[in-house]
Amino acid sequence: MNKQKNIEVSIAEIPDNATIMVGGFGSPGTPFTLIDELLNQGQKNLTLIKNDANEKSIGISKLIENGQVSKLITTHIGLNKSVVEMMNSGALEVEFHPQGIFAEKIRIAGAGCYGFLSDIGLESEITDPSQLIDWQGKTLKIESALNAQYALIYADRADSYGNLIYRSSAMNFCPLMAMAADHVIVETPNLVSVGDLQPDSIHTPSAFVSAVVSLGVLSNDYDVMEARFGY
Repeated sequence: MNKQKNIEVSIAEIPDNATIMVGGFGSPGTPFTLIDELLNQGQKNLTLIKNDANEKSIGISKLIENGQVSKLITTHIGLNKSVVEMMNSGALEVEFHPQGIFAEKIRIAGAGCYGFLSDIGLESEITDPSQLIDWQGKTLKIESALNAQYALIYADRADSYGNLIYRSSAMNFCPLMAMAADHVIVETPNLVSVGDLQPDSIHTPSAFVSAVVSLGVLSNDYDVMEARFGY
């Protein structure tokens, strides 16, 4: 089944109030062009799930600074002063999770489970006592699965059926998010013919993908990333 779609149509399917996972580990793997289209279309009151907030005026920071995001679920925002200020002022709700726990919450959702038990951060401010249980003589925290209605991810290569290959640290969250969201929209600069990807090299199979957007005009954020990191 051909899943190649127009970027405007793909992003227009996302409504206000949606919960969206966004791939990327810092800048690598972040779907900057899909984010720019979401910025242009103006969907509001979004909940974003991303490892970080990108840097100021790049990636999801644009959406946050534009007032389109009401809540961010993340592991850290320390590289983005603007987002820190918005959190401190109450303009943005931020929910933090340790990075390993964050990844596992997403992975477990993709596996079809509702949660898992952990002994991480039991006495920290991120733990509500109501989340604690006694199990086999230990006090453990119930970590609920983390899923989303949509996921926006970047693939280094893809075919029109939606088989995906990632590169470098994009592997950290994109494969997990592709399994944990109801609808997965992918951007790629390298769309190849079906059959060109070796089956044993595919990281995310087409069954998890809803739409593939082949990039014609790239987000300016890619130029910034190239200048800073050579990515």
